[in-house]
Amino acid sequence: MAFRGYVVRTAKAALEPFEFEPKPLGPEEVEIAISHCGICHSDVHLADGDWGNVFPLVPGHEVIGTVVAGEGFAPGQRVGVGWQRSSCGTCEYCRGGEEELCPKSEATCAGNFGGFADRIRVNRRFAIPIPEGLDSAAAAPLLCGGITVYSPLRRYASAGSRVAVIGIGGLGHLALQFARAMGCEVTAVSRSAAKEADAKRFGAHHFLTSKPRPGSFDLILNTGHFSPAMDVYLAALRPKGVFCQLGAAAEPLLVPGMPLITGRRSVCGSAIGAPGVIREMLEVAARHGIQATVEVVPMSEAQAAMEKTRRNQAHYRMVLAGDSGK
Repeated sequence: MAFRGYVVRTAKAALEPFEFEPKPLGPEEVEIAISHCGICHSDVHLADGDWGNVFPLVPGHEVIGTVVAGEGFAPGQRVGVGWQRSSCGTCEYCRGGEEELCPKSEATCAGNFGGFADRIRVNRRFAIPIPEGLDSAAAAPLLCGGITVYSPLRRYASAGSRVAVIGIGGLGHLALQFARAMGCEVTAVSRSAAKEADAKRFGAHHFLTSKPRPGSFDLILNTGHFSPAMDVYLAALRPKGVFCQLGAAAEPLLVPGMPLITGRRSVCGSAIGAPGVIREMLEVAARHGIQATVEVVPMSEAQAAMEKTRRNQAHYRMVLAGDSGK
């Protein structure tokens, strides 16, 4: 049976309807009827050719749907799929529960056809059960955006940590919610004073539009797609503090050495997480009522929704609803 979706054939081309024959269902794979798929800025980068020649491209890696074929799940069970669709299962990273670092990792929509479609096939280890308390549309962005912010919070923060989130957008509004749920003291940092009410609604205790004071934070998450003034933000870290870059900035981070040396401060990056951590993140979201703020449109309006995301006009996140999600 042919799958139906939307394809970008060359860099920056518009999405167009597309039918394709899926690869045979492997013994470790499941087939999922897609109800919802979030749109991430990574989809825009892929579609614009920023990350190489991945064409023809069926974007989409924030997928929620129901299992319709394969073993390991009850028929009709609701599952989600994020950026990663498979890994080798045998390397040191896979054995250690860090499958996202596997050198043979396969992306859901780069080299494979993704979630802007009616169905998808993935390794069943990467089909994550969705807790009953989560709405499918609001949960879809958690599969990439949510785990992107949750992973470094889990790694570097704990109750009482002083956490700053730069950028109150698709990633930032989720980071504020998770940091607050973890018991952190949360500061939102934005260039727009108009974001203050939203930031505090999402969980921020404090709101900044100016330079942070030195020695203020244990962890700074930069969710913006830009490189900030690193001298300012490294100074804003307390000793042993961590600056974590999450947004895909085109410009390099210009990092002075002395603040790292004198305060044992660190600069790192982070992206996605292993299936076990995604499962944990979804459970935290269900327990604390964490969800993305979304605008839901039919899958047939994927091109217009991609354009809103490309122009930063989305009200936090765009989500496509397939036929089974209407």
